[in-house]
Amino acid sequence: MKEEVVKIKEEFSKEKIKDIKDFEQIKIKYLGKNGFVTRLSSYIKDASLEEKKEYGLILNEIKNYITNAISEKIEVLKDNSKDNNRIDITLPSKKLRRGSKHPVTIVTEEIEDLFVSMGYDVVSGPELESDLYNFEMLNLPKGHPARDTQDSFYINEELLLRTQTSPMQVRTMLANKEKTPLRIICPGKTYRRDNDDGTHSHQFCQVEGLVIDKDVSLADLKGTLEIFAKKLVGENSKLRFRPSFFPFTEPSYEVDVTCFKCGGKGCGFCKNNGWIEVFAAGMVHPNVLKMSGYDPNKYTGFAFGPGLDRITMFKYGIPDIRHLYTNDYRFLKNFERGNE
Repeated sequence: MKEEVVKIKEEFSKEKIKDIKDFEQIKIKYLGKNGFVTRLSSYIKDASLEEKKEYGLILNEIKNYITNAISEKIEVLKDNSKDNNRIDITLPSKKLRRGSKHPVTIVTEEIEDLFVSMGYDVVSGPELESDLYNFEMLNLPKGHPARDTQDSFYINEELLLRTQTSPMQVRTMLANKEKTPLRIICPGKTYRRDNDDGTHSHQFCQVEGLVIDKDVSLADLKGTLEIFAKKLVGENSKLRFRPSFFPFTEPSYEVDVTCFKCGGKGCGFCKNNGWIEVFAAGMVHPNVLKMSGYDPNKYTGFAFGPGLDRITMFKYGIPDIRHLYTNDYRFLKNFERGNE
């Protein structure tokens, strides 16, 4: 029996223990119902009285030896695990990446602050819009050829992803039951069937502006857009109005701003003509006023709709609109200080 105990101790000393789970297996192997130590008790039944006492002492000794050894090794393993999880406060910390506002969001908030200071309200509306508000009540009846450049993402015959934020003109005018003067802007996403290239995307952001009051004139529109351009693009910005056609305004204009890069001298960015198209604007068409319950003989108004993406590109010198939608951290981190 003594020889068996020596063999068990030698076997136990060779056991490799990697984690606490290994101890459970070892405990069963040596002290379990069919373990090495337990099987030694078979010697006792055939032994004499004196041998039984001796064997009992030997069995208790080997059991205590293995039990204590296992307990000590468990404690060592636990201490080592604690050491590995400790934080060394003397080591330099790792800088965590922080989120930042998207450049379009930054520009949108600047525009909202500007117009709120001028007495405008900021309104928002659904991106899933009805054909009635998106086209018909903006003087674009079904079959109108001007729809061809905008008919895009239809859900069914009457619902589509809005092609402009202009439906909020209609919604706001209809909601104004007293037909009092209005002064609103509506920033938001719009969707059109445009090819994805450096300056166009099937999704883009726009801010719609609308003013309705008595005696509103084209001079008011020009003055408003000049303030807008000087604030967002640069103090030396100049505007150029070019006659155009939009069914919901009359007269209608494409409004250009002097190139922020060359100051109007001509460069590659503005295709050497010194101007960049930014706004679509005009005086609200009498039909739009009528359909929304306003008397065109009493009220006039103007509307404008610059692209937020394009203004953002001008402001930060971004050459490709697709940078705004790729979620590339290397690009976005440039728009918040201390976010390196």
